Amino acid sequence: MQFVDEVKIHARSGDGGAGCVSFRREKFIPYGGPDGGDGGDGGSVIIEAITGVSTLLDLKQRPHQKAERGRHGMGKDRHGASGDDLVIKVPVGTVVKDAETGEVIADLTEAGERFVILKGGRGGQGNARFKTSTNRVPRFSQPGEPGEERTFRLELKLLADVGLLGFPSVGKSSLITKISAARPKIADYPFTTLVPNLGVVAYKNYRSFVVADIPGIIEGAHEGAGLGHRFLRHVERTRILLHLLDPCRTHDSDPIKDYETLNSELAKFDEELAQRPQIVVVNKMDLQDVRELLTVMLPYFQDKGIAVFSISALTGEGIPELLDEIARYLWSDAGA
Repeated sequence: MQFVDEVKIHARSGDGGAGCVSFRREKFIPYGGPDGGDGGDGGSVIIEAITGVSTLLDLKQRPHQKAERGRHGMGKDRHGASGDDLVIKVPVGTVVKDAETGEVIADLTEAGERFVILKGGRGGQGNARFKTSTNRVPRFSQPGEPGEERTFRLELKLLADVGLLGFPSVGKSSLITKISAARPKIADYPFTTLVPNLGVVAYKNYRSFVVADIPGIIEGAHEGAGLGHRFLRHVERTRILLHLLDPCRTHDSDPIKDYETLNSELAKFDEELAQRPQIVVVNKMDLQDVRELLTVMLPYFQDKGIAVFSISALTGEGIPELLDEIARYLWSDAGA
């Protein structure tokens, strides 16, 4: 299934039905009287977050959404039926914004959460409503109110406890495969991961947490370079970031420069995001060159008071200790 995390839709709620102008014409009722019924209310447009859906693809294919209009009133005091509400089902984590102003209308972070984005028009009153002692034969009724119409932008932000960050080919996909049941595509070339992947990590004592593998971010991502600009929003909800480094990513790569560059991209996208707690993880410790370069890197992080975990996503070395550190943060008072 194609992963779509941003769509624009045009929605309209239902118009209210018109009230009816009618008079009784029944045998043995000599004077009759007004008996026009009310029009039904138009249907509203409702956004609902549900589980089991992970993309906005369906809305991309059907960008025009319209609720049902209310039926008109009828004689003999018969009211028109109200139009059915239109419920638009979206993945948990969807943000609804006004397409023109960017105003956030709703942020759906829990399954079953609903929000009325457009109210249906109210049905008009029939002439039976307007009968008074001084006006016994009202010959008018109310028209139904028109529905609302608006264009929205829907953005999906993944809900995960932990976000995996790093330049392309540092081993993020390999790590999420090692610690969860997620099976992203793995290959030795940049941008193997084209969409975010979620993995559920089963920890001790029946606890678990969700890890998001975010596609590789490169310098200039906040301006649209590479793939990262499309997916930076998916780390906004994470509580902690794992910053993966590969000292041998390229023949002339500098892991410290990689670390500083990626954090700079985070700050340019969202300053608060750059302040999110991070765990620095040096991957590919199964390679001798990486072990040697680690000793050169450590003083830089030690001077900054940053703990560094060394692991091998291939062999599993250091991963239990890393998971313990993640759990300590997620479930300790400090990380609550």
